[in-house]
Amino acid sequence: MESRAPKPKKTTARQHSVPTPVRTGHGGGEAVAVGLESATTDPKLLLSASVLLADAALIAKQAGGEVTAALTDWRFPLRAARQPLWALGVVGSAVRALTNSAGLGFNAHGGLVGESARAVAGVSGRRPAAIAMAVDAFAMRINAAAADNPNLDSPQARRLADAALAGRPWETLRAAAALAEHFGVTRALTTVSPVIMELLALASLLDQNTFNDDFAWVTLAGGVPTTDPFLGLSSSLIGWLNPGPGRAERAEPDAILARVLARSSNDIVSYVDDIAALGNHGLALLRRVACQDGAVRYALLLPGTSFARLRNSTPQDVVGAMDGLLRTDTTYTRAVKQVLRRAGVPVGSALMVVGHSLGGITAMNLAMDVDFVATYRLTHVVTVGSPIDNKRPADGRTQVISLVNEHDVIPGLDGCGPASPTVIPEDWVELAWLDDAQDYPLSHAPQSYATALRESVPEYRRRVNDLIGAYDGTVVGNQLYRLRDR
Repeated sequence: MESRAPKPKKTTARQHSVPTPVRTGHGGGEAVAVGLESATTDPKLLLSASVLLADAALIAKQAGGEVTAALTDWRFPLRAARQPLWALGVVGSAVRALTNSAGLGFNAHGGLVGESARAVAGVSGRRPAAIAMAVDAFAMRINAAAADNPNLDSPQARRLADAALAGRPWETLRAAAALAEHFGVTRALTTVSPVIMELLALASLLDQNTFNDDFAWVTLAGGVPTTDPFLGLSSSLIGWLNPGPGRAERAEPDAILARVLARSSNDIVSYVDDIAALGNHGLALLRRVACQDGAVRYALLLPGTSFARLRNSTPQDVVGAMDGLLRTDTTYTRAVKQVLRRAGVPVGSALMVVGHSLGGITAMNLAMDVDFVATYRLTHVVTVGSPIDNKRPADGRTQVISLVNEHDVIPGLDGCGPASPTVIPEDWVELAWLDDAQDYPLSHAPQSYATALRESVPEYRRRVNDLIGAYDGTVVGNQLYRLRDR
């Protein structure tokens, strides 16, 4: 199994007290008490160690599954009948490997027999070696994240991490309530935002529900989750909840929006301001630009999710966000394709898509669509506060630019947050910063990103504007569209 290098950081690390894991007892099948205490540790070393430990955990899990499968294979009894002594030796060795605390530590799983054995082990409090190593790997990620997030080293946050690592759900809930009481709800969310996926993975791994375990293992491996962390609902079920074919209708801006769009330019701050003005009630904007080099190019602006209701009549709802995170063909992508067809954008036209939150996810989903990038020349995807690190464009020439406020919870929902060792492609441009001025959910608002680019990180604004310079020119068309599920 190939080890993953730590994800490159885009911010300057701060030196302060960092929690480190404290283990008592033995690995394998014995219960392991994991806590956090202050110590000074290099976060890069912690991330590197977490990668090695995660690989070991995944190998141990695979070994347990393979041993279980060999024991429960229908052909084994047939051979055992012919060679009973050999069969007794094999069974004895396999059972010892699966149950010995110095071995795999009760790591039977897979199939009816394996899952039944795993359920019994879970009720009895036995922690397999694979899970013990996975928990320690997540602990190291949390510790590493504390280097850039001092609030994670507070007593309240350490209590929450301790409870999550020990697999005590009720204590975790009480610790979360204490954290919210101490910091306030918004600051509490901001505090845990860098490790939200690690905490969710720990909850799914250590609860008694085996259906959601895949979420934890995929998160540990830095892959793309295909289930939710609570019930283990699959992406296909979420897609079933979001089945609309997608529809786009021309719309006219109101007076305020018209004034905002009239002063737009090829500037990332201007694009984010425009997205903020569009709102998240189903609008999208297609812009035609007569560029300075004489070419005509198009820019598509996609807003994010409305959290007012779980579902509404537009693609910009919570169900649509979950669907876009887990799948590529969604109601939002289908509606966007309708926009380009209705606008008569010529085949082969150069296109840049700028999206906030779900809009950024949708932009990357379009970039992953082979037919879409064969129809239009998708030159740039610019995402703002979007969880897209686990997606890859079909056309390697597409320039991906990701803007992330690390106090924003949403970009980490792809399992690739600041504590993750996931590696992004070298040709991507990810610009991340810590903005202490805004707590979540304000830190996720497009207005906050625009303000940060203007005031806190103007060098990032200049860099993005340089990268999208091909779209400098005169805006010759601003067409608003209203997107619907049906």
